[in-house]
Amino acid sequence: MRLLATFGLLGLAWSGPALAADSTAAAFGAREYIQQISLSPDGQKVAMIVPTAGRGVHLEVVDTAAAGPPKAILASNGSPERLTSCRWSTNTRLVCQIYVVVKDAQNRLGFTRLIAINSDGGDLKVLSAQTNDRSLRMSQNGGVVIDWATDDAPGGILMTRDYVPERGTGTHLAKEDDGLGVDRVDTTTLARRSVEKPNLNAIEYIGDGRGTVRVMGVRPTRSSGYASDKILYFYRQPERRDWLPLGQLTLGATGYSGFSPEAVDPKLNVVYGFDAKDGRLALYKTALDDSLKRDLVLARPDVDVTGLVRIGRQNRVVGVSYVTDKRETEFFDPDLRKLGLALGKALPGRLVTFVDASADESKLLLFAGSDSDPGLYYLYDKTTRNLQELIAARPQLETFKLATVKAVTYPAADGTQIPGYLTLPPGSDGKNLPTIVMPHGGPGARDEWGFDWLAQYFAQQGYAVLQPNYRGSAGYGADWFQKNGFQSWRTAIGDVNDGGRWLAQQGIAAPGKLAIVGWSYGGYAALQSAVLDPDLFKAIVAIAPVTDLETLRAESLNFTNYLQVSEFIGKGPHVTEGSPAQNAAKIKAPVLLFHGDLDANVGIGESRLMERKLRDAGGKVELVEFKGLDHQLNDDTARTEMLAKTDAFLKASLGR
Repeated sequence: MRLLATFGLLGLAWSGPALAADSTAAAFGAREYIQQISLSPDGQKVAMIVPTAGRGVHLEVVDTAAAGPPKAILASNGSPERLTSCRWSTNTRLVCQIYVVVKDAQNRLGFTRLIAINSDGGDLKVLSAQTNDRSLRMSQNGGVVIDWATDDAPGGILMTRDYVPERGTGTHLAKEDDGLGVDRVDTTTLARRSVEKPNLNAIEYIGDGRGTVRVMGVRPTRSSGYASDKILYFYRQPERRDWLPLGQLTLGATGYSGFSPEAVDPKLNVVYGFDAKDGRLALYKTALDDSLKRDLVLARPDVDVTGLVRIGRQNRVVGVSYVTDKRETEFFDPDLRKLGLALGKALPGRLVTFVDASADESKLLLFAGSDSDPGLYYLYDKTTRNLQELIAARPQLETFKLATVKAVTYPAADGTQIPGYLTLPPGSDGKNLPTIVMPHGGPGARDEWGFDWLAQYFAQQGYAVLQPNYRGSAGYGADWFQKNGFQSWRTAIGDVNDGGRWLAQQGIAAPGKLAIVGWSYGGYAALQSAVLDPDLFKAIVAIAPVTDLETLRAESLNFTNYLQVSEFIGKGPHVTEGSPAQNAAKIKAPVLLFHGDLDANVGIGESRLMERKLRDAGGKVELVEFKGLDHQLNDDTARTEMLAKTDAFLKASLGR
């Protein structure tokens, strides 16, 4: 009951999303029906986090062998708590994470907690270690599960624990332990014991999938209290307790350098991780013995290799993925390689992803989707070779004819070919259309082929949409990333604007009907595009945008990563020149802003500053604030309003 009071978990009365006046905006604004999904160890049950009206979610359990409907066992109303993930610890017990953003006078702080609950909704307990009135600091980190399979007890997990020291009272002996450690916890009885004593500077532990911690990451703290730019990794040899040096990762403005460990394979006694090869990320494995022998597993000459593929309760490493025009996977496991090929033939045109597996891996939870297919979840039985359809990811879109997405390239001003994705309205000839350039967030991210609810909504409304992977995007190597999209903003924004010019030159964009829409860094790019070329875009929509680089730097001042954020932004003329709020007088096009007031990534003050600066400069601007929402705007009603307002704004601004 303490958890219920603390996080405001509600009763389980079901209510679906309300139908807005604009049914298309409501359908595309509705959050994905499956927020997260997992398979029980015996492969008989599936647990799903599904949205309810507004910003809430339910945890539902489905018996895959029975014909009955899903059973809702837990609810979160999203104000302020969010149920973000649930996974099975036994066939009848689930471990879930709750996330909360709390706003104080200066900052927006995120808190996590782990809970356990029976699959029938009973026996809810808090797994995260609790603080009290003697604690010398608060604990934001409620821990993460690093191993789901331990040898000594069914339902036992390894989870990190933020040890918080306590003051002594009377004869009470003060607890002096401080820092991140690891506990072995029984998810039913809550019996726990420490398996890794806390280390004040530890930030990460990696288990071997069998209940043994094998790798530790330590990030020293400077005398200023800010974190170092170096992470030191240590490893253990089998059956030993002493920590030995594994390597060092250095964080900088252009990304990280060094070996970044990801997962341990106990059979091979290696740790898989990523490091640079010829300017691009590649997958390596390093022996966890005295030799520390390192072998290259996979590298590409064109793109980064970044997506480790793991499966089952032991998170077994079975492959790695990368993105060219589409995401591709190289399987190390020969059976899964063969199965992947077979499923690709059975589900043509769709990308198949392995989501989860039963304990013996005889049953696999799969997802298959494409650009014009939001996707379906399936249960595959290896024994019977039966592929059972479970549930659609976005059932509310089943009546819509969705658009196809094409990989394209276009020339930047210096002749560099910029990759991107072009979405055209269904049935369109691709000519003389109202058109949107939609740069992605990050900037250390990239767009890839697949279903995108924003692009698909705009296509339904008759817009062509270009999503450019401008220089400054991740995934194409260090030279493409440059100094990052803030320090190298002229190149990044230049590439975005060149995408708009290409659309006009190709006859895709109708004259005078070119707009730009972006979220987060994409919102920054949308605003800064008009600083660089005020006449190109006729309408600007920025969602949760960065608008002033010095403000962004200041937002991290009270956090341990301040020095890294500051280095990422850099110092020099580019800070003022690359801040749209400081150059608002150059922006001619009307601007529509959206922002959640609990945004912990980019404070809402940045949009408020942008609105004020534009008004002072005589610009046309509207700011829509969403109360109680963070960077993702995870609320059906808010997203529906955002889509409907954006469409109306674009139609008015482009003269449609």
